[in-house]
Amino acid sequence: MSGGRARLAVLISGSGSNLQALLDACAQADFPAQVVCVVSNVPTAFGLERARKAGVPAVALDHNAFGSRADFERALGDELEKAGVEWVCLAGFMRLVSADFLARFPGRVLNIHPSLLPAFTGLHAQRQALERGVKIAGCTVHFVDAGTDTGPIIAQAAVPVLPGDDEASLSARILAEEHKLYPLAVRLVVTGKVTLEGTGTRVAAQVTGSEQSLRSPGAP
Repeated sequence: MSGGRARLAVLISGSGSNLQALLDACAQADFPAQVVCVVSNVPTAFGLERARKAGVPAVALDHNAFGSRADFERALGDELEKAGVEWVCLAGFMRLVSADFLARFPGRVLNIHPSLLPAFTGLHAQRQALERGVKIAGCTVHFVDAGTDTGPIIAQAAVPVLPGDDEASLSARILAEEHKLYPLAVRLVVTGKVTLEGTGTRVAAQVTGSEQSLRSPGAP
């Protein structure tokens, strides 16, 4: 960590509500990380405004302006390294990242996904959950590997699927938990309380009750 606080980049493609949750957490004096760079592959993403309002450098890096994914990722990695980034948080970043990009930040790229992984990977996870008739859904923060939503799990939060739920209502209930879970997961990894170990994770014995990496279902 630099200066006692880990230096985060947040990569976005849209409105950036999980970015806002991280910015709000980092504004707290006792939070062990700070967002030092926000990058969007969509120049019109509202999340860039969130970053600027918080006084965080915001960069639009349109992937369409590059000849290949490798060229885009090279420029993205250069931007992050220039900012002195230590950890990379994907927050609604609608681009798959390659093994070459991950190698520049080994074991330090996180993602949040709206399902209880390993169930319902990829797009429209909430719709998949409803179609399969599950009774408990949720969200997961995980280390990113070269697969799609297949990396080792850091933290999860569960929510009930209620009678009459549609994709929008279930997504909103999950999103509310995402905003709590992502800052928790960042705190756990940057303080070394959850570490990457092979294809899994190790949780340190000193994790407290308020830092539990599984949030249980509750009333909406």
